[in-house]
Amino acid sequence: MSRGVRLVADCLITDVEKQKFDLIACPGGLMGAENLRDCPTLIAMLKGQKSSKRLFAAICASPAVVLHAHGLLEGLDAVGYPTFQESLDFPNTLCERVKHSENCVTSQAPGTSFEFALYLVELMYGREKALELKKAMLITNY
Repeated sequence: MSRGVRLVADCLITDVEKQKFDLIACPGGLMGAENLRDCPTLIAMLKGQKSSKRLFAAICASPAVVLHAHGLLEGLDAVGYPTFQESLDFPNTLCERVKHSENCVTSQAPGTSFEFALYLVELMYGREKALELKKAMLITNY
């Protein structure tokens, strides 16, 4: 729970752990990122995404707290929330709001979340769909 917002899942992760996903994205927020980091099922799924060259992504605290903590950023460039950036060992990428390195996409913070989401849409469904959503959502910075 970040900032008092509670999300309720449609199902348990154990219900879908054997499924193959085109993309697994980890949301931000420190408490949530710590919970994701401590979920062995999710970590196994993320490692499967990386090894099979399927997309995985994280924003805000999750690049450092989840991905970096489990070696999922090894050999990749990444960005995350500025206070975690140093732990990622990629200080030169701080000016990038969204970073795509091989099959991993990371982003900095709530203020970059629309760019992050639209970039993921573009990877999954094409630029035209991302631009369609940008227009419909009145987003100017993509």
